[in-house]
Amino acid sequence: MKALKHLNKYFYKYRYRLIVGILITIVAKIFALFTPRLIGKSINIIEAYIEGDLPLSLAKSSLLTTILLILGAAIVAGLFTFLMRQTIINVSRYIEYDLKNEVYKHYQVLSLSFYKANRTGDLMNRISEDVGKVRMYAGPAIMYTINTITLFTVALTQMISTAPELTLYTMLPLPVLSFVIYKLSRLINLRSKIVQESLSGLSSFTQEQFSGISVIKSYTIESSVNSEFETLSSENRQKQIDLAKVQALFFPLMILLIGVSNLLVIYIGGKQYIDGQIENIGTIAEFIIYVNMLTWPVATVGWVTSIVQQAEASQKRINEFLDQEPEIKNTVEEETKIKGKIEFQNVTFTYPDTNITALNGVSFKLEAGEKLAILGMTGSGKSTILDLIGRLYDTEQGTIKIDDKPITEVNLFNLRESIGYVPQDAFLFSDSIKNNIKFGKEDATDDEVIEAAKNAKVHKNIIGFKKGYDTVLGERGITLSGGQKQRVSIARAIIKSPEILLLDDCLSAVDTETEEKILKNLERISSDKTTIIVSHRISSAKNADKIIVLDNGKIIQSGTHQTLKKTEGYYKDLYLKQRSEKEM
Repeated sequence: MKALKHLNKYFYKYRYRLIVGILITIVAKIFALFTPRLIGKSINIIEAYIEGDLPLSLAKSSLLTTILLILGAAIVAGLFTFLMRQTIINVSRYIEYDLKNEVYKHYQVLSLSFYKANRTGDLMNRISEDVGKVRMYAGPAIMYTINTITLFTVALTQMISTAPELTLYTMLPLPVLSFVIYKLSRLINLRSKIVQESLSGLSSFTQEQFSGISVIKSYTIESSVNSEFETLSSENRQKQIDLAKVQALFFPLMILLIGVSNLLVIYIGGKQYIDGQIENIGTIAEFIIYVNMLTWPVATVGWVTSIVQQAEASQKRINEFLDQEPEIKNTVEEETKIKGKIEFQNVTFTYPDTNITALNGVSFKLEAGEKLAILGMTGSGKSTILDLIGRLYDTEQGTIKIDDKPITEVNLFNLRESIGYVPQDAFLFSDSIKNNIKFGKEDATDDEVIEAAKNAKVHKNIIGFKKGYDTVLGERGITLSGGQKQRVSIARAIIKSPEILLLDDCLSAVDTETEEKILKNLERISSDKTTIIVSHRISSAKNADKIIVLDNGKIIQSGTHQTLKKTEGYYKDLYLKQRSEKEM
């Protein structure tokens, strides 16, 4: 139960609703327990009339009064039961909402390395499946516990005061029922977990095949993929059957033990009535109803125990993430005005998850409004520079300065708000094209969206779609081509009008003519903005104020296009190669 202490703050938050819910539960069960006593009384009235101890007119009026009382008690009990579920179960939904938000907000502040170390499916499970199991503890488990305690307290008091010996015999099968249900519940939970894991694997396999359907068709491997799917599906079917076999035992066992209790009541109660130990035959009917009323709460003891165990395990998994501290923290409370000056002073960085040194002693200075182009082989550290400017990671050696301040002394949120970032692998959401562009500026007008799209040279493509800017994209923007995705991503960055614009090889999927037009537009709209372009193309770099060339995390060349194209080295070789390809 230690892990579940995390929920105490939520129970305290909704304490008044819970208290009202508990009181309503008690009242509902008290009224529900009027019914057995009144039914027993009605049978006693009939017995008295048959034996001649009660005249017909009085028997009729007494029976009618008792029936009306039974009906009234049932209506009141039903009403309060409805209110009970509306309070306690609603509280569990509020707690589920709050907990999901807490987990999601914590996910948002955790560093990039966290997401590299954890699978997306596992993160999704903790915010959905695990939180769902915790909700079952915060709602149904609490409700049925209160329900059981109230029923037992009131019912046993009534039963003992009426027939103590019969009560003892009646209660004998109930602990057995609780134990059996507990064991069955644990077995069901174990097999349910196996089924969930199997379904997760089946879903992951299916999703991957759907995402890569073009590759599957291209290589004509449909038959082998189908065979693998059939194997996974057969395994899942068997696990589902194993679960169903255990679940099939639940209600038959419950009905069996209820029947045993009823038989004991009829046999022992009937014998005591014959022997004169019980005065009225209505007592036997009353006890039969008590047994049926108490059976389900007793059965829920095992079920609730299982729920608590599952909730504790799930909350422990949730706490593991909530206890993780983000590596990147905002240490500056006051707002920081960003102008755009950037300086790297002997920066060395090694990725913590791979131990690969991406940068080694990198130094350069960029004044606000200047443009820097970074070139180099794949894996030379180009993208790492952009990640460090956005403070997705912190350096281990050296200093990065923004406007002459160490980057750690700049308000993290202001820094990121001032950056327009276009990643190498353009990521678009399953939303309209308009909303994907407005992601960079949520309050942007339609005119601003269109202007940004025109500057990114994607406007004509968009209006060519049937629904234009309202076209809803598929997962990860699959509706668009690679070049279109990159250009929408550029539009999303420039609509923000940031002080710092970071472009990570974002024109690799467009032709050189379109690239030239986009670069001219970018040069115009970002004339007063600090811009860093990562590219493999000389055409993207030639107009930059400064150019650096990286190799194995080190700067091997720096200068302008005019000086570097005449200097022996990587840049000149690339320039000559791309010029000859263009001429061809």
